[in-house]
Parts: sequence; C-alpha cells; structure tokens
Amino acid sequence: HLGVSAFSQYTVVAQESLVKVDPDIPLGIAALFGCAVMTGVGAVVNTAQVRPGTSVAVFGMGGVGLSALMGARAAGAYPIVAVDVLEHKLELAREVGASHVVNAREGDPVEAIKEITRGGAEYTFESVGHEQVLIQAYHATARGGMTVTIGLPHPSRQFAVPAVSLVGEERTVKGSYMGSSIPRRDIPRFTAMYKAGLLPVEKLLTRTITLDEINEAFDALARGDAVRQVVRFKRFRA
Repeated sequence: HLGVSAFSQYTVVAQESLVKVDPDIPLGIAALFGCAVMTGVGAVVNTAQVRPGTSVAVFGMGGVGLSALMGARAAGAYPIVAVDVLEHKLELAREVGASHVVNAREGDPVEAIKEITRGGAEYTFESVGHEQVLIQAYHATARGGMTVTIGLPHPSRQFAVPAVSLVGEERTVKGSYMGSSIPRRDIPRFTAMYKAGLLPVEKLLTRTITLDEINEAFDALARGDAVRQVVRFKRFRA
C-alpha cells in the first residue's frame, strides 16, 4: 500500500508501507482502497465512529465523499444526505448509499439538510476542501453533533463560526486525515466489507486508462466527469 498514486510500473517503498491485498480483488478495484475508500470510510467509522440510526450529511461527491456515504450506510446511519452541484454525481450517490440528495445549485443545502433531518444532521462530513463548504457543513450540524472535515484547503484559508455555539450547543469540529486509518488494520477490514457487499467500491471506478491518457484523465477529473480513473500498465490486469 502507498498512500498516494505513483505513475510508474514499479515503486520502491519501505516494507512497513506494504499491505497484502486479497488476490480475489481485481487490482483496478484494490487501487481505490489506498485513498478514496480508506479516507472516506475511515472518516465515518474511525474518526466520527458513526452509530446506527444517526443522521449523516456528506458535502462533495468525489471519490472520498462517495466512500463516506458507503461507510455511513454500512454503519447503519439514516437518513444519509448527499450534497453536490452535479446531478450525475447525485445519481451515483443514491446508488452507493444516500437516502436523500441535495443539489446546492438549486437552493440552500443547510436548510434542506435541516428539513430532512428535523433540525440538523448528527454528523456532517466536508470532503470538498473549501472553507465555505466547511462553514455550510458546520451550520447543517445538529446541536451536540460533530462536523468532520476531510478535504484539504489551501494552507492560507481559514473558517469562522460562532464561537458561542461550540459551548452552548456542545458542538465538535474534527479533522480527519486519511480517515484516521491504520492501513495494515483498515485495508484488510475494508476489503472484507467490499467482498461482503457492504461497500460497492466498483461504482467509484469511472474507467481505466493507459499512461499516455493521463493528461486527458486529469482534465476529466477537473470537469467533474470522472470519479476515479485507474492507470493500467500493460503487464498488469486491472
């Protein structure tokens, strides 16, 4: 396991960074567990420790946000609200675990979440990496609830919330880096959940590409046309 992708056929890493993957899992699917799945699912089950029957809202339907939805469904959360600005991503969100979807271009997502959850979600997850979205996630969180930020904004960015609400409403704001995961513990756990049908990870894979298509793939990612694209080298099955 390597935390980030490396566009090379072979990569030298420390032995401690290796995690054995079930050989029954195709490499193209296994590759998604390194960040998207481990980060999103881990934020739900490790960082927030979401309980069955609690309400969840996730902002941003990229690979990490969609993985958080999967984790929330596997944890037994309800309702599970997905927020994005692209309809095709919201359709995918329904497929992987969302019970409700909100298009942020069509109205205030905070008010929509409060209406769906009757006052605010007990757990909100921000996976965009934008401070304004983090503020929305905070305001969509219920009294006594937890706001988890997964995205990585520019280091110069800051966000402001009413300080009194942290005390008066007993709020928690928590950061989650790589899903608070321990790869040697969590990759086997999450791949087992995938094999059991609890995490439909295959839905994250938009397509496989060759290395000479990498620039086109980044453009597709920037446009929001793709969720995850896996580089397939000729010697390896994907």
